[in-house]
Parts: sequence; structure tokens; C-alpha cells
Amino acid sequence: MKFLGLIPARGGSVRVKNKNILKLGGKHLIDYTIEAAKASLYLDRIVVSTDSSEIADVARRAGAEVPFMRPAEIAGKDATEWAFHHHAIQWLRENEGYTPDFIVNLYPTSPFRTTVSIDSAIKLLLDNPEADGLRSVVKCSEHPYKMWKKQDGKLSYFVDDPDPNVHTLSYHLLPEVFIQNASIYIIKTDVVLNQKTTIGKNMLGFEMSERESLDINTPLDIEFAEFLLSRKA
Repeated sequence: MKFLGLIPARGGSVRVKNKNILKLGGKHLIDYTIEAAKASLYLDRIVVSTDSSEIADVARRAGAEVPFMRPAEIAGKDATEWAFHHHAIQWLRENEGYTPDFIVNLYPTSPFRTTVSIDSAIKLLLDNPEADGLRSVVKCSEHPYKMWKKQDGKLSYFVDDPDPNVHTLSYHLLPEVFIQNASIYIIKTDVVLNQKTTIGKNMLGFEMSERESLDINTPLDIEFAEFLLSRKA
């Protein structure tokens, strides 16, 4: 089995400028993901998909491959996960004759994701060959039964239930709910090509800690990440 580590890192981040190469703890944000991927026992290649020459230079210095530049039409803020997966697969197949069995998508915004988790997720998938892929998740700190929709100034339940009292229950009485954490997403190449999706019909869940699940998207996330790094030191 061939596992391609794919790190998507477009240049036009909206909420935090140049997010993927900002400095965190003295290193570029993307460096954390490349270092964790390089130490994996399973990833045979680590490829960064980017439209930015600056990100490409940083990624190469950290030890990743950047064999192509991502086209502008799939590098905007509305670009889909499927589009850059499909582009990477097609480019590598057509230009290098290389086709992995699985794509291991590792967003560079998860600096605390460990190599142990990457390899544990891959092993879980190998132990379940009937699965199309895997999504890393974290237990929700905010429950959907406590959420509301607002329209014309009026609230309505986000999750409807015949018993309105369900929305007042303590969290431990509600069903466990998980949210994908943008850390480790694995999918069979065949699913990407044939089903035109990065989420197959038979998906495994890989639960991760809140620390490893931290996803850098806002300035406050950066401050919290710096705090966690200082605590570890």
C-alpha cells in the first residue's frame, strides 16, 4: 500500500494573512506538519499543494516535495477539498507515473498533531480494509442540541426533537457527538477518482485530543497555540 502525505497550503488565507507560513514558536506553521509527516512509518511521499512560491520555498526547506504549483482556479477561498486532491493525483500520475493507494491529507493548521497519531490512524485503516477512508474527530465541546437557528429575530431549534425538554438536559445525558478536526483525513485514491468525493461511504473515525485538534484559523488561535507551546517548554 502506498500512502501519499498531501499537505494543502494555498497562499490566500483570509482570516490570518500568510497563515500557513506564519511563525509559531520560532518555526513556520507548516514546518510542524512536515516534520510529523517525515517521521511517519507509512508515508512514502510528502507533497505540498500550493499556489504560492513563498510557501513552496519554505516547504522544500523543511523537507517536503513541491513537484507542481496548484492552478489558480482551485486555489481560491472557495476551492474544494476534492479539487486539490484530484489535481494532485492526476498530475503525479500523468507526469511521474505515480499513483498512491491512499491520500493522507494533513492540513498545516494543526501544529500539535503527532507522528504517533498519523501512524495510528493509518494502522486503523489498514486493520479495516473494507473502509473507504478515515476522518479524525474530536468530541464536541458544544452540543448540537444546545444550538439555535435565528430568522427574523426568532429562535428555532437547530436539531428538532419531539420532546423540547431534550434541549435542557445535561451534556452527559445527550448522545456523544464528534466534529472533524482538520487534522488527519485519509481517503482511497479510487474514491476520489470514481466517486468524485473525499468522503467515502464507509468511513472510520479516529478520535483525537483537544490539544492535537487545535486548528489555527484566527489570531486568537495563534495566541492559544503560543501559550500551549510555552507550557510544554
